[in-house]
Amino acid sequence: MKVCLRILREAKNYWIYIVFGMLAVVVSTLASLYSPWVMRELTDLAAGGDPQIAEKSFRMGLILLGVYALQGICSFLRGYLTHYGAYHYVADLRTALYDKMQHLSLKYFSDKQTGQLTSRITNDVVNAELLIAHAVPDLIVNILTFIGVAVMLFTINVKLALISLISIPFLMAANVGYSKLVLPRWRHNQQALGDLSGALQDNLSGIKEIQVFNQQALEVQKIGSLARRHTHAFLDATRMGEIFHPFILFFSSVGTVVIIIYGGYLTSIGEVSIGDIVGFILYLGLFYNPIINLSQVNDQLHNGIAGCERVFEVMDEEPDVKEASHPKKLDQVKGAVEFRNLSFHYTPEIPVLEHINLKVQPGQTVALVGTTGVGKTTLASLLNRFYDPSEGTVLIDDIDIKDVSLRSLRDNISMVLQDTFLFNGTIYQNIVYGLKKATREQVIESAKAANAHQFIMGLEKGYDTLIGERGLRLSGGQKQRLSIARAVLRNTPILILDEATSSLDTKTEKEIQQALNEISKERTTLVIAHRLSTIRHADVIVVLDGTGIVELGTHEQLLGQKGIYARLHAAQAS
Repeated sequence: MKVCLRILREAKNYWIYIVFGMLAVVVSTLASLYSPWVMRELTDLAAGGDPQIAEKSFRMGLILLGVYALQGICSFLRGYLTHYGAYHYVADLRTALYDKMQHLSLKYFSDKQTGQLTSRITNDVVNAELLIAHAVPDLIVNILTFIGVAVMLFTINVKLALISLISIPFLMAANVGYSKLVLPRWRHNQQALGDLSGALQDNLSGIKEIQVFNQQALEVQKIGSLARRHTHAFLDATRMGEIFHPFILFFSSVGTVVIIIYGGYLTSIGEVSIGDIVGFILYLGLFYNPIINLSQVNDQLHNGIAGCERVFEVMDEEPDVKEASHPKKLDQVKGAVEFRNLSFHYTPEIPVLEHINLKVQPGQTVALVGTTGVGKTTLASLLNRFYDPSEGTVLIDDIDIKDVSLRSLRDNISMVLQDTFLFNGTIYQNIVYGLKKATREQVIESAKAANAHQFIMGLEKGYDTLIGERGLRLSGGQKQRLSIARAVLRNTPILILDEATSSLDTKTEKEIQQALNEISKERTTLVIAHRLSTIRHADVIVVLDGTGIVELGTHEQLLGQKGIYARLHAAQAS
């Protein structure tokens, strides 16, 4: 019940709807107890030959009609109010879960499928509605019905009531055992659904690669296998219920048979009236219903709990990168950057960087070069605090970046990545994304600086052209130029260019490189590049190899050293 209580506690903004929905449940349940009592009274009136039976039955019928109307109203209120509160809470929970994911460190996402996380937001969160609007109200209905009917049974006849309770301990024990067996199966069902969603997300994102390599048959087989796995998991969970429900129904029916036999005997000796027997049997049907329904509520509870556990697992995740309790605001940044005795590893047994010491003066352009996997992009990620160093410190203007707010830190850094990501929207929306308050004129100037304005104006709707998911309608070079324009627009004191011109042809690369050279003069720039021709202008070139810095200097100085940089330059020049 911890999950249920947590949901109800977090849904406090909608308690008024949930409470009134629950009150409607209580009133409807109490009203349902009147109908068997009327039948009991009517039977006794008929058996006793009461001369006022017509008048009394008419009065009881009118009251019963009012009771049925009240039940109908309460049923509507229960259904609408609980669903209103539940679905609004689901919307809030979805938003909170997405916000939580946004603030988790990149390390968390390194071994997670996007589709699995999407499934938690879309599929698993819905289970909170199942608990609030269905399982919990149904549980309350069953408990109230059980208690209310028990009172009525003892009111009619104590002996019959005691006999009717004989099977209850066995039925309750069976419910507890069923709960222990079925919850792991519903958890497995939710995991299987998440795996299927994850695979679908991957495949739809990589549809071009699937078609290029003619792997449609293989992928449809994989999706089919995961779909069947989810089906088997679901059927495994529901099969438990299909076995258990008839068992409960049978034993509850046995109780009714015993009452009919024993009640008939008591009637024959004049200990109870025919009306009492009729009323008792009708109440007995209501009495066993909660026990029967409890097994079905169990399915709802465990399905809901299994999904919500997956949601709260993410909500309770602690990010690796945490802000200080009272972070400073990084303001009026000059752009001095220092990596002081810095070491980093993604996994403890594989060091990426060890004892890095590097100072970058405000306004300097520093290039990071080296073979793949030596930690160039990792340094840029550490500067943005996507990760924290295993040892050492990263400073901006002599301030440890761990002491400043993440928002103010990243407000002072712009990045252009090799793997360009554009959103499904217009060109204008993608450029202005990093600076919402920018004017249209500023957006156009940024596009011109990135050599993107000409191709944009050649499109049918110019800056208002829709580019599709991930910029599907644009070439690689066009997407890269938009990414550069987006970074230029932010006009931050620190700029990181991670293979920023890798997707461009030689002519366009030279044109953009000239623009980037001009932009770099006004800010601290870290350039990560494999093409050494693009970083000849850098004030300092840092050569990484293994896990550390092996060479440091200008282009001419490093060529004169005839070391790793000189060999890389010669290899590219040949």
